[in-house]
Amino acid sequence: MAEITPRFPISDEEIARVVHEFYAVVRTHPGLGPVFNRHVKDWTAHEAKIIEFWRNAIMFERNYTGNPMKAHMEARDVKAQHFDVWLGLFDSVLRRELPPISAHAWSILAHRIGRGLRLGVEEAKRPVDAPPTF
Repeated sequence: MAEITPRFPISDEEIARVVHEFYAVVRTHPGLGPVFNRHVKDWTAHEAKIIEFWRNAIMFERNYTGNPMKAHMEARDVKAQHFDVWLGLFDSVLRRELPPISAHAWSILAHRIGRGLRLGVEEAKRPVDAPPTF
């Protein structure tokens, strides 16, 4: 079976470093920190799971088990506007921790995923009898 090429050049260590640094920033952020801290009880396990998520998204590994859309939709205190802040912080970590080509490619992927999660959160908060927003 042929190996699938990663979306862009990156190492396992770089993925882990970005995830750890990002959550170190998030935990102390005045807007996002309280939201994350209400939901994440074990940061070590959470970061390990998110590392697997990104390894799957970038390197096409199949070790991640989870449903980020469901988790974000069920977290009633996650707001659509949180995603802009999340992505801004994530981009700043990418720029600090990675070579420009990898940072840019990962940012594009993160923004695409973030748009989908944001739409899911918006949809979950829409009243059942409200017309869809197209």
